[in-house]
Amino acid sequence: AIADLLGSVIFVYSFLDFHIFHRKDSPNVFLFKLGGVTASFTASVGSLFLTAIDRYVSIHRPLAYRRIVTRTKAVIAFCMMWAISIIIAVLPLLGWNCKQLNSVCSDIFPLIDENYLMFWISVTTVLVVFIIYAYMYILWKAHHHAVRMLRRTSQKSLVVHSSDGTKVQTARPDQVRMDIRLAKTLVLILAVLVICWGPLLAIMVYDLFWRMDDNI
Repeated sequence: AIADLLGSVIFVYSFLDFHIFHRKDSPNVFLFKLGGVTASFTASVGSLFLTAIDRYVSIHRPLAYRRIVTRTKAVIAFCMMWAISIIIAVLPLLGWNCKQLNSVCSDIFPLIDENYLMFWISVTTVLVVFIIYAYMYILWKAHHHAVRMLRRTSQKSLVVHSSDGTKVQTARPDQVRMDIRLAKTLVLILAVLVICWGPLLAIMVYDLFWRMDDNI
């Protein structure tokens, strides 16, 4: 949440400052501002990645979860995630930019080398793919767990009288609803992830392989 808030604030400020007020910053100042946006959004995806790992371990290794995922390990992973995000973000400021390398610049991100843009897209894509895989695995495991629980708790099932007078046991509605709520939550997370990051990644990929129209 903090990463998303920082990224949104810095991005909106930079966008208004550059496109609306037409302020011309020095290359270092521009790369510094862009680095703040990059660090925030990279940390945002990294946070989702760490959350996906946590949920994956809790489902895949439930008995060893408390031993594998400790508070100390969580803090270390969180700090490393932010450190890596900041390092990736400052690479253009440290020299990986098209001005110093005299290389091809991105059309939508001035001064950004296209190789750096491809590197960032690759890292982000790998993280997003794992996040999607982890949540799909959780959904699959949750569904199978719910089916097993329904079979093992037949004594807690509801008894319904059919039209011919016989008794029929059905699954408890609350257990079924729990499985449905979990499925809806996971689908919502994946949908928000794709909606938020899909257009940006699509524009970046387009920028890498095709030239942007100057009239746009």
